[in-house]
Amino acid sequence: MMSRMRVTIRSPRPDDVVPYAEAVRRSAAHIGRWNPVEPDGMPDLLSRQGTGLRTFLIVDTETGGLVGKCNVANIVMARFCNGVIGYDSYQPFAGTGRMTEGMRLVVERCFTPADRGGLGLHRLEINVQPDNERSIALARRLGFRHEGFTPRMLFLQDAWRDHERFALTAEEWPTPVR
Repeated sequence: MMSRMRVTIRSPRPDDVVPYAEAVRRSAAHIGRWNPVEPDGMPDLLSRQGTGLRTFLIVDTETGGLVGKCNVANIVMARFCNGVIGYDSYQPFAGTGRMTEGMRLVVERCFTPADRGGLGLHRLEINVQPDNERSIALARRLGFRHEGFTPRMLFLQDAWRDHERFALTAEEWPTPVR
């Protein structure tokens, strides 16, 4: 018996500016250890959407509240067909399993061919700071495999931060999409 999805995903819209800012402010302590806290960043994010960046908002189906955000960045097509996933979860939904549900939908959309409404990617990466155990657990729940360690990868919180690298290909996805 299949359980009802508690979330849906969609692209951000201009009317998300205020709810996004509220969600980020409410979740600043939760997000801030790992990622920049930018409650006023939605207008810039909207302006950057295109072939190299796609953002998905994960939305609670019951309340309409923002569960989280997932950026699929550095999208390169041709022979690579790769994208890099980064995500934030928001209070009060963090730790409820909704982010995992939403990320499954995002991965599915990424691997779905473009002619069927997806991004048509073959490979996805997730890069996580080594101490971010919850984010590493999410990557593993989604089936991403550990590929390696990248020292001083991203400049966050005024320092270059090491990251663990995880990856997944369309063939490895639980429901391979062709």
